[in-house]
Amino acid sequence: MGRRKKLSRKQLAVIDDLFAGELAEQAILNKYKIKRSTYNQWLADENFEAELTRRIKTTKLMSKVLIAKFSVVAAAKLVQLTESEKEETARKACLDIIFLPDLGDKKDQSEETNDDGEKLPELSDETASRLLAALAEEK
Repeated sequence: MGRRKKLSRKQLAVIDDLFAGELAEQAILNKYKIKRSTYNQWLADENFEAELTRRIKTTKLMSKVLIAKFSVVAAAKLVQLTESEKEETARKACLDIIFLPDLGDKKDQSEETNDDGEKLPELSDETASRLLAALAEEK
């Protein structure tokens, strides 16, 4: 396996600008005075592609970290909405909580099972609303 060729400063600058998201692709090429044909050659280059792929994976991972970081805050706000004065808002918040997927579970969420491995029945929105209404009456 051959040794990887380093990317030029211009190539790295283009990649940086692509991920900065401030300029469109063509504007970036214009900024660095790069012809479309040259850019297409870069895209076909395995080293350039590898760096793009690495940055994409890093960006996706960082977005997952950000979502995980704020999921607690989002869940707390959703719980607060269950106490809303507006009945429809509270109802929707309750439904969202009931049907909130277990984000840590890698299994297919469409087939949830109980502890014995039996498939659990799915609740329709109407059934869930009736259950919530019954629970609200108990208060």
